Amino acid sequence: MAKVLIIAGSLREKSFNRQLARAAEARLAGRAETEMLEYADVPFMNQDVEFPPPEAVERVRAAVRAADALWIFTPEYNYSYPGVLKNLLDWLSRPVVPGERATAVTAGKPVAVSSCAGRSAGAGSRAKLTELLRAMQAVPLEELQVGVSLDGAAFASDELPLTDEILAGLDAEASALLAAVAA
Repeated sequence: MAKVLIIAGSLREKSFNRQLARAAEARLAGRAETEMLEYADVPFMNQDVEFPPPEAVERVRAAVRAADALWIFTPEYNYSYPGVLKNLLDWLSRPVVPGERATAVTAGKPVAVSSCAGRSAGAGSRAKLTELLRAMQAVPLEELQVGVSLDGAAFASDELPLTDEILAGLDAEASALLAAVAA
């Protein structure tokens, strides 16, 4: 059974993207093993401490290495992904062996990208994150990405409305990600 590592781009426990990530995790039940990556303890990327890497970086790299695929759920901050997610990805994109770029744990890894945001449904953050993932030598799914548009009621309640349409989108994206793993 494939192993999918889920990454919520927001550290906030009740973030909409974390809620969407949990819904996707439930949709993968019985189809893949899943793990939610916790990375709040990863320090800012700093080449002065890159080798040997900090313990938290070793831990997240090991989780990525053990996964067959990643599924990232990103908020949209100023038409882009959040800094905390960028920092994590910067660490993951760095070579494990100094000077050997192909040793980065993201190289060749299939990655699904989804988002929750306001009216844009996170289109800006998904586009920029997809571009970043390609630069990291990952293999982002570009044709099928779930984007959830949030209205004022969602922001007032802090609850993600999981409609049948959203769940069907997650199912389709999950199937595409698992097909990429099997390819």
